[in-house]
Amino acid sequence: MTRCAWVKLEEPLYVDYHDKEWGVPVYDDQQLFEMLCLEGAQAGLSWWTILQKREGYREAFDQFDATKIVHYTAEKLAELQQDTRIVRNKLKIASVVTNAKAFLRMQEQHGSFSDYIWGFVEHQPIINEWTSIAEVPATPALSERMSKQLKKDGFKFVGSTICYSFMQAVGMVNDHTVDCCCRQKVAANDN
Repeated sequence: MTRCAWVKLEEPLYVDYHDKEWGVPVYDDQQLFEMLCLEGAQAGLSWWTILQKREGYREAFDQFDATKIVHYTAEKLAELQQDTRIVRNKLKIASVVTNAKAFLRMQEQHGSFSDYIWGFVEHQPIINEWTSIAEVPATPALSERMSKQLKKDGFKFVGSTICYSFMQAVGMVNDHTVDCCCRQKVAANDN
């Protein structure tokens, strides 16, 4: 079976993530918030690093329950900086709290975070026709626009590259290459 070239075929966790999650449309607010935070944690690192720590992140950040995260104290943040289950970067840790506040504001303003974030693609996944990963842009105009708006709305660690990676992960764009065994399965979930 042919998979997207970025998949570490020797790593079952990576193959499982690619085959079952990556590119499948996500509409659940909490899952979207989790992925936005994890993509931000990835900044300057590889997704493989974050994927291996995902369960640790879930435990450390109360399953990404924004209503709990917004109440984190300075003591809790200091505690998280010592937690080896996550990337212990002070700014990235603090950004989860900042993003939880912005996330809750967007839920209030738009009815759901899903409505807000999927609005960037007019609530319909974009299906690309890449023949190789070399063709996939790191920062298309759409992710630049999303990044600017997210920053304006109070989010942190949401640069254009992070936004596009997020869009790919949660199925806002289907960037499985045309030869990938998962492309059609994901496209079927797009409807």
